[in-house]
Amino acid sequence: FREAVGDRVSEYMEVSYAYQEINNIPAGFQVPEGRVKPWGTAHAVYSCKDMIDGPFAVINADDYYGKEAFKKLYQYMTTKMDPDRSVYDICMAGFILKNTLSENGGVTRGICTVDQDGYLQRVTETYEIQKQNGILTACNEEKQPVFVNEDMHVSMNMWGLPPKFLDMLESGFSEFLDQLGDDGMKSEYLLPKIIDMLLSERKASVKVLETNDKWFGVTYKEDKPAVAAAIR
Repeated sequence: FREAVGDRVSEYMEVSYAYQEINNIPAGFQVPEGRVKPWGTAHAVYSCKDMIDGPFAVINADDYYGKEAFKKLYQYMTTKMDPDRSVYDICMAGFILKNTLSENGGVTRGICTVDQDGYLQRVTETYEIQKQNGILTACNEEKQPVFVNEDMHVSMNMWGLPPKFLDMLESGFSEFLDQLGDDGMKSEYLLPKIIDMLLSERKASVKVLETNDKWFGVTYKEDKPAVAAAIR
């Protein structure tokens, strides 16, 4: 970015940096000896807590989401989101499953259950979703076949969140670390699981903002040429 705009960077935006350091954990805790794996997506957001003072969006850094999804998140956060609401006022870009598949193998997606008013009820991680010979197949975590429809909404980890969500992430991270036990080498503090938990406890309301954008990502190395061509 700096190379692109040179000394004019201040005319465009304030540039801040936050790194997901494995040692960036609450006081009183220690990183388990030998752990090198990052703490997960919720910890990545937690790492930015000192730089955020308003509603903010979260995306996967290695995915391309399209323009419509960004516009809808921005509109919701600037005109409808209530940061002081008693429950966490969250929005999510709801992609259509058929727009997020790979032609080169199965993918994992968070299948969304959405009520008639457009609010998220739960997200179910679903695996090996792929279309072969015109038939869409998928399985659950236990490798059992499950039904999916290509017009279902899926979460691609594109969220709009209120600033007080960061306080909850901080206290929740302490609880997560306190309960690590024997899973200290691999356990991750994951954003979708936290939001799903808040929904089940009725502590959050998540508005699903439907987008017909086609999501692009390199799940398989064979995806790269098609993604490059699609973006061009």
